[in-house]
Amino acid sequence: MTDHMMIVFGILAGAIALFAWGRLRADMVAILVVLALMLSGVLTPQESLAGFGDPVVVLIAGMFIVSEALVTTGVAHRLGEAVLKAGAGSEVRLIALVMALAGGVGAFMSSSAITAMLIPVVLAIADKTGLNRKRMLMPLSVAALTSGMMTLIASSPNLIVDAALRAQHLAPLGFFSWAPFGLAVLAVGMLFMLAARNWLSRSRSAAADGGRQASVVDLITAYGLAAWWHRLRVPAGSPLLAQSVAAARLRSRFGCVIVGLERQRDGKMQGVPALPETVFEPEDAITVVADAPQVESLIAAHRLIRLPPLSERQRYEVLQELGVAEIMLAPESKLIGKTLREIEFRGRYRVTVLAVRHRGEPLTMNLVDEPLDFGDTLLVLGEWDDIRRLGEDRQNFVVLALPAEYQERLPARGRAPAAVGIVALMITVMALELLPNTATVLIAALLMVATGCVKLDSIYRVISWKTVVLIAGMLPLATALTKTGATVLMANQLVATLGSLGPIAMLAVLFLVTAVVGLFISNSATAVLIAPIAIQAAQSLHVSPQAFAMTVSIACCAAFVTPVSSPVNMLVMEPGGYRFGDYVKVGLPLLLLTMVVTIALVALIYLY
Repeated sequence: MTDHMMIVFGILAGAIALFAWGRLRADMVAILVVLALMLSGVLTPQESLAGFGDPVVVLIAGMFIVSEALVTTGVAHRLGEAVLKAGAGSEVRLIALVMALAGGVGAFMSSSAITAMLIPVVLAIADKTGLNRKRMLMPLSVAALTSGMMTLIASSPNLIVDAALRAQHLAPLGFFSWAPFGLAVLAVGMLFMLAARNWLSRSRSAAADGGRQASVVDLITAYGLAAWWHRLRVPAGSPLLAQSVAAARLRSRFGCVIVGLERQRDGKMQGVPALPETVFEPEDAITVVADAPQVESLIAAHRLIRLPPLSERQRYEVLQELGVAEIMLAPESKLIGKTLREIEFRGRYRVTVLAVRHRGEPLTMNLVDEPLDFGDTLLVLGEWDDIRRLGEDRQNFVVLALPAEYQERLPARGRAPAAVGIVALMITVMALELLPNTATVLIAALLMVATGCVKLDSIYRVISWKTVVLIAGMLPLATALTKTGATVLMANQLVATLGSLGPIAMLAVLFLVTAVVGLFISNSATAVLIAPIAIQAAQSLHVSPQAFAMTVSIACCAAFVTPVSSPVNMLVMEPGGYRFGDYVKVGLPLLLLTMVVTIALVALIYLY
């Protein structure tokens, strides 16, 4: 064993120890690995930094943009609504449909993205049907992890393993080579979760319910306005027609605050804020906040027609445009001591103040002439972009609470057909290998931006730079293992120890080793470290390298056993109210089932 080889083993051991320790962020550990390789002289500076320009890193960054497009256009949300309708309140049917949806959509985007996208959908399903969210979210987590086994682009380990094969000039795995494994594991996982759901608590999780983010309705109720909302239609012949909100003076004449309008645009309902210059049009549906006598006076004076409350679907559409927030005056705010009328608050900030909490008491009447004081909180309503701009005015305001609906906005929901078309084109090009995978994903990402599916100013926010830096920093360690001969040494040792047992036993050991390492470090780092060793071992045994590479890839994705094994598990832990033991008792048997399925299919497809 050479000096450089011993240094590389020391760096590897140190990296694993730091990953397991968990005090340093994973991307920071990767940067330390790059520095150690560079300063030790094992790699040149160019070799140490080569990971940041590696095609697989660029490809993964591009996939974050493509995934974001599927989120912002509402593709998964619409599928979630279809699941709720098809499930019809049956827990078994809903669990199966949620898992099928997560597994299917997750085949073309990151598992973390599909989980984050579907958690609100699953929680809504649980709340509407009265089912236990704890028994619904664990299947979602399992299916999202399994979705990483479906296609080349479904998870980072798949891309890393495929790149490792290409680096050794071996035949790469096809785009859909993972599909038989993913579909089989998803089917087994579905049956297992339907049987094992009774292992999870039957009662609703108090922690999950208590940790739910406040909704628009919650904020309105907290200010005592829940019963003051009225929907009215402006018919032809109403004196309100052709008047602006400012000219109508509904607040001063009737004590009614008009907060928004609903209009049909291109066959879709659109929420419109009630700004001073907004003009009433025939068949507008207006929402006013007032007590019953005030509303009756308004209806009589302007010949308005009462409308029923918004349906859930209509409310969802309106809340895509309009929302509420609770804000507080900043200590140095220039608005302290002034009234809303003096400030011309609605005209200046394009939002409506619904109520003011002054010294703990909500004020809902005569707000425009009430001087604002330090510590006052305001409940405001307006377009989400205007509310966001209020938060950016830190000299005057501090945003205290944004409702859950703010996170559920789909700013590009009208672009869903374009997003689906671009993804379909990307998959076709990659499956037929018409262009290099990196070029294909970059073109798809640029098309998503060009068609408005993703905003240009958000692309740097949607890329998980922690993941990108982690992979870029760990790739040089794989280079160092190969350059120093450590990969060959470990592969030969593996073959010498287990080679006599045959390839099937080797695959089982390889799967378990990969899964165990994945308990302590990220699955991407696991793939970077183990894939070259597995491929070298396969070549030493004169069996298919693709068989060993696929086993590593599936084992990396099967991170079911602990909450820290994958970001997917962490995402569902809080809303589901899960404990560490919940993951172990569900994840360990599922991991072993996945190993059996994987080895059986690898043997069938690649070895015999």
